[in-house]
Amino acid sequence: MKVADGPALAGVDQSPGDVVRAISDTLPDGLIAVDGRGLLAFANLRAEEILQAPIGDCIGRPIREALPLWDSEGRPWWDVANPWTALHTVKGHREKLLWTSDGVEVLATARYLRSAPREPVERVVVALRGAVARQRAERDHAALLSTLAHELRSPLTSVKGFSSTLLRRWDRFTDEQKRLIIETIEADADRVTRLVSDLLDVSRIEAGRMQVRRQEIFLDPIVAKHLRRLSSLGIPAERIEVVVCRPIPDGWADPDRIDQIMINLIDNALTHGAGKITVRVEAGTVDLADGAAGDPRPACLVSVADEGQGIPERLRSVIFTRFWHGPGQRNTGLGLYIVKALVEAHGGRVRASNGPNGGAVFTFSIPVGDPTAGALGAGDPGAARGLVHGHDHTVAGSADHPRV
Repeated sequence: MKVADGPALAGVDQSPGDVVRAISDTLPDGLIAVDGRGLLAFANLRAEEILQAPIGDCIGRPIREALPLWDSEGRPWWDVANPWTALHTVKGHREKLLWTSDGVEVLATARYLRSAPREPVERVVVALRGAVARQRAERDHAALLSTLAHELRSPLTSVKGFSSTLLRRWDRFTDEQKRLIIETIEADADRVTRLVSDLLDVSRIEAGRMQVRRQEIFLDPIVAKHLRRLSSLGIPAERIEVVVCRPIPDGWADPDRIDQIMINLIDNALTHGAGKITVRVEAGTVDLADGAAGDPRPACLVSVADEGQGIPERLRSVIFTRFWHGPGQRNTGLGLYIVKALVEAHGGRVRASNGPNGGAVFTFSIPVGDPTAGALGAGDPGAARGLVHGHDHTVAGSADHPRV
C-alpha cells in the first residue's frame, strides 16, 4: 500500500498497520480498539496522554485489566456496556463521562463493528476526549448560578422586607415615607427585571436571534433621561457630567437597545470605577478612528469614562466575553458581553481603553442614516447633510461643548 508522503508519515513503512498508526497519532482524540475476545488491540499516543497512563504497553491484555473504566454510579463500564453480548441492533454508545482507576475523567464514545448485521462483535473502537474543557464549563456555570442566586436574593429580600413592613404598619408611615418605600421596591424590581432581561438576551445572542428595530433617534434626550434615572437613585448630580459636542448626527437605532447599552455602561462605571463619570456624545466614524481603521462611515459616538484604576491592556480583549469579571468581583459578567452584541447588531463597534489621566473609557459607535436607504459612504456630503440635527437639550455649557 502506497500513501502520499507527508509529515505524519515521515519515516513510516508503507504497510497498512503502520500507516493507520501514524495517522491515528495525529488525531486530536484518543483512540483505542478492542478485539472480539475483549483484548486490547490498539491505542494511539493521544489515548495515553488523555488517560495519563502507558496503555500502549498493555496491548494483548484483557481490556478490563488494561483500562478499567467506571461510570458515575461506580459500576465497571466494560461490564455495564458489555459490547460482546449486546443485542445485534446496538451499534455503539453515545458520549459518556467515565473515570479511570486513577480518577482521571474522560469522555468516551464507542462503536461496535461486526462483519455482518447479526454476527458477533469483532472489534470495539472507543474514542476518548479529555474532560478538562467540560470541567471548566461546569465550574463556570456553577459560579454563574451562585452569582445569579446572590444577585436575585438581594433585591427580592429588599422587596419582601419593605412590602411586608408597609402592609403591617401602613398607618404609621407618612405619605413621604410610603413614597420612599414604594420607590425602593420599584428600583429593586427593576433590578430583577434587568437581570432576567440580560439572561434572555444572552440566550438570543447565542442562538443568533438578537434583533434591533431601528428608527430615527436623538441621543440628547436619551442621555438626559439617564441623568434623571441616576438622580432618582440617589447618585449625586456632581458625580455625572455629560458633554455633547455639536453638531450631532441623527442616529438610526433601536431606542430600547440604546437605553440598555447606556444603562450597562454607566452602571459598570459606577460599580467598578471611581470619581466623576463623564458621558460624551460626538460625531465620528464607525471604526472609532476617523476612518483609519477601515470603516469611515459617519456615526454617533458615545463614550463613558470614569476616574478609577483603568483597564490593564492585557484584559481589554477579554472583558467583552461572556461571564467574564475581574478578580475578586462578584457579578454575572454579562453586561459588557451584551453591550458588544447590541452595538455590533447595529453595525457599530465598541472598544475599551484608558483615559489620558487614568480611568476606564468605553466608547461605542452607531452608524447614522436610514439603513433602508443603503449604506452611507464617507464621501457623500449630501447624505451627511440633513442628518445633523439642531435640537438643543442642553441646560449649560459652551456653544461648542455644551453640557446636559
